[in-house]
Amino acid sequence: MDGDTTRYTIGDLARRTAVSVRTIRFYSDEGLVPPASRSPAGYRLYDLDALARLDLVRTLRDLDIDLGTIGRVLARELTVAEVAAVHADALDVQIRTLRLRRAVLRAVAKRGSDPKELELMHKLAKLSDEERRQLIRKFFDEAFEGLDVDPGFAAKMRSTMPELPDDPSPEQVDAWVELAELVRDPDFRASVRRMAQRHADDLASGADRGDAESWRQAEAAVNERAGAAVAAGIDPASAEGTAVVTEIVGVFATAYRRTDGPEFRGWLAERIETGSDPRAEQYFQLLGAINGWPAKESVIPRYEWLIAALRAAS
Repeated sequence: MDGDTTRYTIGDLARRTAVSVRTIRFYSDEGLVPPASRSPAGYRLYDLDALARLDLVRTLRDLDIDLGTIGRVLARELTVAEVAAVHADALDVQIRTLRLRRAVLRAVAKRGSDPKELELMHKLAKLSDEERRQLIRKFFDEAFEGLDVDPGFAAKMRSTMPELPDDPSPEQVDAWVELAELVRDPDFRASVRRMAQRHADDLASGADRGDAESWRQAEAAVNERAGAAVAAGIDPASAEGTAVVTEIVGVFATAYRRTDGPEFRGWLAERIETGSDPRAEQYFQLLGAINGWPAKESVIPRYEWLIAALRAAS
């Protein structure tokens, strides 16, 4: 209140605000709540402005805002709104960190991890979004380096990035740790490099001459006919298996614009085998688990059956 000359001792101020005398004295020494005057005996005396400042200091300290920032607010160098916005952003980071730490601990409890695995999980899980993307970029950079692959194919592969949510489930943390370990596995990296090399060689030689619709039909033939054969338990080397594989090979021969025969079947088996590393499918399954995509049925058993049938018939 303008013109109010009421003065409070440090004890009065403590009783009115429930802030300890020691804390008020500290704030006073720091210049945050300066006394308005002193008594004849030299004791500090405070006014209504000091009372208001102390209330604000207490509130901001309860929000974990540092004394330096509080001093700038009281000096009107910063507004409360500006401080609140910055502090809210900082709290968002802290909350995200705590949620991630909780998810890691739950995943560790579920897996029964040892201390070494716990350290690895924590290290991988706390990577930033950009650091996670960089790990995957590096993986594909190594796979495609120096190869003349279809730009659309390469762009599609590079665009499939893990997006671990701010509040991941233990299953998502598990999937990310597995994915990170997978892309760092030298043997898997070499396998993906071989796939990319085959893709580049096929482009250079003209082996991939079919159109997109032909490839969709070939993929559908494997999923439907080989899938049915697997479900029915048909032996790839049996007469029934030979009939099924002949249907499938006919679709592939059309896609590649080649003629069915032992040479083509051997070539096709080798080609499919190169591109059917189960870990490649695992990569996309893990990526889907991290990003919350719908789970897909494994196609590996169908291609394994087809490879066996091609080997038997070639």
